[in-house]
Amino acid sequence: MSGHLLRPFPCRRFGRTGIEMPLLSLGGMRFQQSWKELSKMDIENGNQKNVEEILKQAVSIGLHHVETARHYGSSEMQLGWAFENVFDRKRLLQTKIPPHEDPNVFEAELAMSFKELGCSRLDLLAIHGLNLPEHLEQTIRPGGCLDVVRRWQHLGRIGSVGFSTHGPTQLIVDAIQTNEFDYVNLHWYFIRQDNAPALEAARKFDLGVFIISPTDKGGHLHTPSQKLIELCWPLHPIVFNDLFCLRDTRVHTISVGAAKPQDINLHLQAIALLHRSNELLPLVEKRLSEAASASLGEEWMKTWNVGLPSWNETPGHMNIPILLWLHNLIEAWDMEGYSKARYGLLGNGSHWFPGRNADSLDDEVSEESLKKVLINSPWINEIPRVLRNLRIKLAGNSQARLSNS
Repeated sequence: MSGHLLRPFPCRRFGRTGIEMPLLSLGGMRFQQSWKELSKMDIENGNQKNVEEILKQAVSIGLHHVETARHYGSSEMQLGWAFENVFDRKRLLQTKIPPHEDPNVFEAELAMSFKELGCSRLDLLAIHGLNLPEHLEQTIRPGGCLDVVRRWQHLGRIGSVGFSTHGPTQLIVDAIQTNEFDYVNLHWYFIRQDNAPALEAARKFDLGVFIISPTDKGGHLHTPSQKLIELCWPLHPIVFNDLFCLRDTRVHTISVGAAKPQDINLHLQAIALLHRSNELLPLVEKRLSEAASASLGEEWMKTWNVGLPSWNETPGHMNIPILLWLHNLIEAWDMEGYSKARYGLLGNGSHWFPGRNADSLDDEVSEESLKKVLINSPWINEIPRVLRNLRIKLAGNSQARLSNS
């Protein structure tokens, strides 16, 4: 399905920043050469040319917001180098710096970002990874990281300040309610809508909302299962998920993590069809919901997450809510590739993806000890079996997060 792309590129007011933000933002996480810091001498000509071609494609269609992070390997340096050859007009630039208990370390990282990007001013700066209460405290306490940012803002070097997060919903809401931030980068897409309360808090406080990685973290939609393709027809799963996110006017922009110029194309298709979202989405959503109920049962779909303990209250720190969610994705929509990657990350993702997988069940963790913390679940007797089956399908794929910052 295709459609005519509107000109100029559609934008939304990015909350109280007042910025007219394009509905698609170019994410800089996937097209750098390395996850390690490199010098220009280490960059291959072909890789740098690919970065420039992606930027040229973005410029040609009106995407003028680019976002990256201090610890996306060579991303900042390669973007800064490419900007010299590509952008000949106003662009919006965002990078992200992780909080630190020592604000001097944070400021040194900030200065390095400016150097690598070759810029004198950042339109948007995010505190990267407010995933734990201590990260928020390090940021907003007197003399903390936010004081550094305010000083740089006073000098005219930083525009608006926000935060990015993989943390629990309540922590995101708490950070928004401090009223210290202008925008938030968070996860919210069709397969995982837990952060809806954070979207509402952002609306109340007039924060810009940037959806992180809807294609990759939203389900490996770049490599969808055949079942998912059929259920989303006549839309590609990427187009469906983009429309799902952008139909909600609390969302202002979504990230396009392009690895090559043509990766942008399906996202453009979604923008062209956005005016038909209320017509196209309900049919697909109904089909997906019916497939889930047919595979898992209506009662399970209504109550599977009732009474579940958090990962830090569970023997072996098993993240049961996440594990059951992965089980649902596999059984409902054949999303085994995505689920295998997420399962392998549990135990290796630190505060970015906390808790552990089910590998320790029947070894370090007994069924009896597990049931003690499942006492409030209506599925107390079924969950151990579900976890064992999930382990059989997904074990043996341990992996580290690409970036630990």
